[in-house]
Amino acid sequence: MQALDSTSTRPYLIRALYEWCTDNGLTPYVAVLVDDSVQVPREYVKDGEIVLNISFDATSSLKLGNDFIEFKARFAGTPREILVPIGRVIAIYARENGQGMAFPSPVASASTDEPAKPFALAGVPDASSKVVPLSPAESSDDEPPEPPRPASGSRPALKRIK
Repeated sequence: MQALDSTSTRPYLIRALYEWCTDNGLTPYVAVLVDDSVQVPREYVKDGEIVLNISFDATSSLKLGNDFIEFKARFAGTPREILVPIGRVIAIYARENGQGMAFPSPVASASTDEPAKPFALAGVPDASSKVVPLSPAESSDDEPPEPPRPASGSRPALKRIK
């Protein structure tokens, strides 16, 4: 099997981060880019995205498969069946601290040459500094951006985030 023939790492990473959240007593949330293939209550979709709590307490019959995330949940007391294609998941993170992973946005069509647009996780303070993208963001500029320079006389340092 060649690298191009291999399956996507996205479902495996989602399952791993879900397990990490539950093992640490955190609440796993997924951010989903909604289109016609996503089965969610449309009244909760904002700006084409929805954030779903996929914790054990919020769902029943949760299946984190290689192709879909499926579960049943209540929205305003009404039971709903949720079906999210794995390719539409743009992030998974812990509600309490925002730690998790963002994925490249799915391409709307093959003819679209726009780079993926960044997104903000609603209700998570400073989530942009804690969500680690899977790959660096593409830039349409001819030259790569210059890295930030440290203040004069100081050495660069790594900051450990626990």
